[in-house]
Amino acid sequence: MNPEEKLEKLKNIIQQLASVAVAYSGGVDSSFLLSVAREVLRNNVIAVTAQSSVCPERERQDAAVFTGDLNVRYVIIEFDPLDIKGFSDNPPDRCYYCKRELLSKVSEVARGNNIRHVVEGSNIDDLGDYRPGAQAVAESEVRSPLQEAGLTKEDIRILSRKMNLPTWDKPAAACLASRIPYGQKINADKLAAIDRAEQFLIDQGFRQVRVRHHGNIARIEVPAAERSKFFDADLADKIHDKFQRLGFAYTVLDLKGYRTGSLNEILNTPHNKTR
Repeated sequence: MNPEEKLEKLKNIIQQLASVAVAYSGGVDSSFLLSVAREVLRNNVIAVTAQSSVCPERERQDAAVFTGDLNVRYVIIEFDPLDIKGFSDNPPDRCYYCKRELLSKVSEVARGNNIRHVVEGSNIDDLGDYRPGAQAVAESEVRSPLQEAGLTKEDIRILSRKMNLPTWDKPAAACLASRIPYGQKINADKLAAIDRAEQFLIDQGFRQVRVRHHGNIARIEVPAAERSKFFDADLADKIHDKFQRLGFAYTVLDLKGYRTGSLNEILNTPHNKTR
């Protein structure tokens, strides 16, 4: 099926649900899902966003603007994964516990607003990466309409552009805890430092950034095409000085560049497989 045919399938799926609470992050996928749900179900839609320490401030701001422009009911819930037992220990399956608790809270909001179903924005491409959070979705009654309609990330960007959604070319986002290697403690100070460091890089003109937190070392990932910017000595010094003020003694550039789930790579190394 082409993207337009998948869109029609998505609309039919949503129509059958009658009313939905969208677990809304402000990213490309959930923004597209929310927009289509709003078009199909009109006022029988609410967007539910978690305000937590693992969510970048820029994502919260984008979510507020988008829902306002869409004129959709918007509910913000207080939710801190650091309160979940074991989450701060940062095990490889931490996302499972976080997603399970988050979806439970979104479901509570849905019931309180007489909404029949909770939906979330995973797409077909998400099935190919290590995503423990997907297990939490599978164990719940939450629906993933984008996957059910067969929509890929590229499909969603193409359709979002045709729908004039401002998120169509928005860089991929992920929770701030994903910047900390498994087994290293997660705390609010680390998350805040990562958020400020990434925002600083964005303010310098970088489009897609990740700042991986390795103790007193910050490892920067940017797209391959943007790596050459670090040959500007003045910019490099500016970034180093800012990162030092944020608590990083050393700042390094990942020579391979940005890629999703880079901290999952160590899970598949021969060294780890024999342990």
